Amino acid sequence: MSLLPLLAACSTEPASQLSGDGKVSAGSSGQLDVPADASADVKKRYIVEKTIAACMKKQGFTYTPEPPMDIASSWAHEGADYELTKKFRQKYGFGYAAAAVYPDDPQMSGSKAADKPSANAEYVASLTPGQKTAYDKAMGGPPDPKTGEKDWTGCQGTANKEAYGSASAQERSTETQSQNQANAQALNGDPKLVGLAQSYASCLKKDGIPVTTTQVTSMGEMVKLQVAMAAPAGLGAGPVADGTDTKRMSKEEALPLLTKEIDLAMKDLDCGKDFRAAYFPKFLKAPGTTGAG
Repeated sequence: MSLLPLLAACSTEPASQLSGDGKVSAGSSGQLDVPADASADVKKRYIVEKTIAACMKKQGFTYTPEPPMDIASSWAHEGADYELTKKFRQKYGFGYAAAAVYPDDPQMSGSKAADKPSANAEYVASLTPGQKTAYDKAMGGPPDPKTGEKDWTGCQGTANKEAYGSASAQERSTETQSQNQANAQALNGDPKLVGLAQSYASCLKKDGIPVTTTQVTSMGEMVKLQVAMAAPAGLGAGPVADGTDTKRMSKEEALPLLTKEIDLAMKDLDCGKDFRAAYFPKFLKAPGTTGAG
């Protein structure tokens, strides 16, 4: 059970429909159909989205509900689906050098297509400072430990209660953290997964790839994280560690790095094929588990 993410969104209504008191004239909040095969957790997040839309309409605003992502979908290209992951890695590697080689590709985080703001975000950006203040108050925010507030406020708080019941957001967060630890311990102590992780590690070593951990919940992301840590500045636009901006590396400069990255990504995928095939079905049955194959 996860907490509602802080939403920075409102409606698709044009700014011309703002009323004189700074609120938005009520309109259609949009439709959001729940997939028949959605998990219990995903269904709750659909309830959250729909409830926010209804609540914001009562406050004089409109909000377009957005479909939440299922945890299984979020890991599909990270090894949960071998064929999808293979197809991705054959072109993009882990997705680091590829960001410079394919800067406009929607598959790449940071690309123009991937970073296109949602209709809700575009609407919020069009608000005047006064209208934005009214919107923020209506939408509400997360629990604030400094004030002793244990629940989300505003429409987000209303939606949280509708989807998750009377338990406070703080109580659910504590429960989720405890479940995370229990799930991770179960995975890390699973004899079959431990054995497959060792075989995975042995395969990587034969390919000359350093192995820094054989922990079940860390094994699948180990090589990817090594590549990320070694990635030079300029593979993606924006600020670097010291806060300054760096110019994106040219396609010609990044291509040799991508070739090497693809090689590592494919070796990692092949070495970990049996491990991931056994790991992900168990991981995906334990929502909230920290760590991935």
